[in-house]
Amino acid sequence: MTRRVLIRATGAARPGQLAGLGQAMARSGARLLDINQSVTFGMLSLEALVGLEHDSDLEGALAEAGDSLGLAVQAIQVSAEEYQRWSGQAGEPRLIMTLLAPHLPAGILAEVGALTAEYGLTVELIHRLSGRESLDGGVPRSHHNVQGACVECWLRGAEVDLESLREKTLALGAMHGVDIAVQEDSIWRRHRRLVCFDMDSTLIQAEVIDELARRHGVYAEVAAITERAMRGELDFQQSFRERMAKLEGLDEAVLAEIADELPLMDGVERLMRHLKRLGYRTAILSGGFTYFARNLQQRLGFDEIHANELVIENGKVTGEVREPILDASRKAELLREIAAREGFSMEQTIAVGDGANDLKMLAAAGLGIAYRAKPLVRSQARQSISTLGLDAVLYLMGYREGDLKDDSRAAQ
Repeated sequence: MTRRVLIRATGAARPGQLAGLGQAMARSGARLLDINQSVTFGMLSLEALVGLEHDSDLEGALAEAGDSLGLAVQAIQVSAEEYQRWSGQAGEPRLIMTLLAPHLPAGILAEVGALTAEYGLTVELIHRLSGRESLDGGVPRSHHNVQGACVECWLRGAEVDLESLREKTLALGAMHGVDIAVQEDSIWRRHRRLVCFDMDSTLIQAEVIDELARRHGVYAEVAAITERAMRGELDFQQSFRERMAKLEGLDEAVLAEIADELPLMDGVERLMRHLKRLGYRTAILSGGFTYFARNLQQRLGFDEIHANELVIENGKVTGEVREPILDASRKAELLREIAAREGFSMEQTIAVGDGANDLKMLAAAGLGIAYRAKPLVRSQARQSISTLGLDAVLYLMGYREGDLKDDSRAAQ
């Protein structure tokens, strides 16, 4: 009968320890069933589950090896019932919970642990995706290069009510100033291929139509129309046409001035450098204007843009826009069309936006992210980021800071 033993070794890490323990297991005729090793602040922790088909002095061999390697080694007998329970867990779905913030308070771990336990989830692994800055203090980075702190937790358990879990993590994160994202793990999580962005208040820190209205002296009138739309008195297309009509007569030169002054969102340049370096296709899907989307395409290297086309005649804005108007439904359609044209599955798509006009696009994407969005949009989107720059999208895609180190060298 197979005897199963859990080996646990801890101590100061040094070269040759894995080799020494492996030799001790091999001499005892052990068969490796599972293994995990990590080193944190120079301290090694190794767990290995092995099977033995015949009697041997595994414990003695491990104790001898531990003494020579500077490790404390335990050998724990695993019952058949415990082994069956462990084997059964491997077939349960895995969730990925990502915690992001400028700094992560230690107390959040206790509350996350309690919440996951409430849903019957076991925390299999916690690892850091961000660099080696302090997770709970230290000197913050520049406002324009906020990479922050990020840890990823692997959760295992029976199927849970994801909507309920996300609702509770959203409330918990709001209490602590932490973004908490929960995704189902799948083969697609690190094999996305298409990333589509809203423009206004997502790629740039402005709403272009508001800037145009200010320059034209009609901001209050445009804001009033926007407020009516938010109350549900107008749909997007109606409000868009009414706001556009207020811009009739605006000089085309003003567009160029505003385009040159548009403030980019924190982290967008770094994010785009990596997406291009890693081979992603990128697109702007905006209810704003092609004039400004084209400017961003030239600055940041987007593969394609889709937005509304202003009608300009004799150097003046006419107050009209070419049909069709790019609204919420059209954004979702374009996401699907681009994916189909490029041969990507919808699971390989990512969409990022901040407004209600983005919700259909976020819902259609394999990974939909509400970025610095209003509470209503955050509550309806599956994932959200509010505490870090736009480059934090890379963390939700599963990338570690170490995966992106070429960027830091290039910036020096």
